[in-house]
Amino acid sequence: MRVTSNSVREDGAGEAAAARDPRRWWVLGVLCLSLLVLVVDNTVLNLAIPSLMRDLGATPSDVQWMIDAYVLVFAGLLLTAGSLSDRFGRRRALIVGLAIFGGASVPAMLAAEPWQLIGARALMGVGGSLLMPSTLSILMTSFDDQERRTAIAAWSAVAMVGVIAGPTLGGFLLQHYYWGSVFLLNVPIAILAIIAAVWLMPETRGPARPLDPLGVVLSIVGMTSLIWVVIDGWNWPVGILAIVALGAFIGWELRTRHPMLPLHLFRQRAFSGASFSIVLLSFGAGALLLALTQYLQFVLGYQPMEAGFALLPYAVAAALFNGLGAGLGKKLSNRTLIVAGLLVMGGGFAWLSTLGPADGYGKLILALLVMGMGGGLAGPAAYATLMGAVPVEHAGVGSALNDTVQQVGMALSVAVLGSVLANVYTGAMPADAPAAARESIGAAMTMAASSGNQALAAQARAAFTDAMSVGSVVGTVCSAVAAVLAFVVLRRTKASAAPTVSETPAPTAA
Repeated sequence: MRVTSNSVREDGAGEAAAARDPRRWWVLGVLCLSLLVLVVDNTVLNLAIPSLMRDLGATPSDVQWMIDAYVLVFAGLLLTAGSLSDRFGRRRALIVGLAIFGGASVPAMLAAEPWQLIGARALMGVGGSLLMPSTLSILMTSFDDQERRTAIAAWSAVAMVGVIAGPTLGGFLLQHYYWGSVFLLNVPIAILAIIAAVWLMPETRGPARPLDPLGVVLSIVGMTSLIWVVIDGWNWPVGILAIVALGAFIGWELRTRHPMLPLHLFRQRAFSGASFSIVLLSFGAGALLLALTQYLQFVLGYQPMEAGFALLPYAVAAALFNGLGAGLGKKLSNRTLIVAGLLVMGGGFAWLSTLGPADGYGKLILALLVMGMGGGLAGPAAYATLMGAVPVEHAGVGSALNDTVQQVGMALSVAVLGSVLANVYTGAMPADAPAAARESIGAAMTMAASSGNQALAAQARAAFTDAMSVGSVVGTVCSAVAAVLAFVVLRRTKASAAPTVSETPAPTAA
């Protein structure tokens, strides 16, 4: 039976009606399917980095922009997309986002030059900015207090399935077909999700309120220029633009009667403390997969599919402890879980920093397990704390705020830790090594394979392992700082059996 386009507004009765809707579990399936397309794409792209370097002739800078082009557009449009979904309809935003994301995957699949793939990834960022806030806000408004925890558990489980399925299926495609086939995965998933959303999902939107066009423009300009500075390094014109635009945005949102972003949320210690903890957590873990996929394939010599399977312990541990953390959340405070999880994750980074080129996978798997355990404990509690301060009528923009703080941390991570990896690697390579080999391990291994220069290959492996160790030390420090911040800022609140209307955590893998 097809659902009509009748909309549901968050006026109290609206949520109760949504909670009694017998189709709500089918709606959850659509949301999980929509989340799956984002998770699979991001995990596959990291695994495809060596193939992109080889087949497209992409430099490390090109690869960084293939990742950051998506982040730049995604983060720049998130707040606007979340606010517009509250205003014009969350199902509508979800469908449009899926269509753009899936459609942009086609030119990404057919790209013949690095700049073409960078442009396609930017367009995918537009779709992702519409898609991601809509999924979480729809979940918040579709389930009542008693059922929401079960829905979140299913949501998180599907997210971890995507983390596992992405590298595994992507590795199979990379090993047997050309790299563009990994983007082909997005198209059928997006089409299926769109059809299911049209037929099964009712429209929901927040209370009618006037648009904030000036806030929209200032947020897009400010966030885009900020992420640009983070990614590309400081330059005066863009940096000044970011400061002026964000300052004007904050001033305007505090003055206008109908702001697109409820800035008063940051006055709450729970919201602001969780936000900064998530930024530091994302910063510490952001470049992990970027480094590990190259370590597994270039240093250990794994094939793409083997590298995908090698990352499974992290996903499995995170999924198991994600469920454990959800259960402990009924007895322990969010602050306790966040601090404990961050310290465990810091221990995993510390162990990873001792990794040497001759240690192999046996030592790496322990670090993956420990970091997965820590992330599974800390992630859900941190997002539950952050989202707990968001009123249901601002579900879309609240979800966008949650995604924004993650993306800021990820952008900082790729920019800063990516530069650390590159600089330490170059500095560790012999001065008489070819210039291209000193720039990236991918070029060094290609040159070594073509010339039979095993000494160059050994030097590149050792240099990259040294670089990854330094990056892991940075991750250790970030995890420790985030734990201290969470302990000092967050209040130790009593755990409850079920979250309230606004206490909805986001999936840790998104």
